[in-house]
Amino acid sequence: MNEQNQFKLKDEFGNETLYDVLFTFDSDETNKSYIVYTDNSLDDQGNVQVYASVYYPGTGSTKLDPIETDKEWQWIEKILETIQEEVRKQTTTEE
Repeated sequence: MNEQNQFKLKDEFGNETLYDVLFTFDSDETNKSYIVYTDNSLDDQGNVQVYASVYYPGTGSTKLDPIETDKEWQWIEKILETIQEEVRKQTTTEE
């Protein structure tokens, strides 16, 4: 990752995509670090696509592994919902 919280990954065809890091967090329960990121593309409903993976901070590597359990996905979804609610509150307050 660079200082602007971005990183690049290559797909199986060698195409490189730039991703923005939304947030990272560590879990004491799983002893893993997680990264949530986006390429700012939109899904069929017009929502920004968001991805999550296990990552390895401090290694200098952009190696990402898949999230393996439903419990891990639940943590990530809860954090995303909390962030979205905060953004909604700020947007409503600013208007």
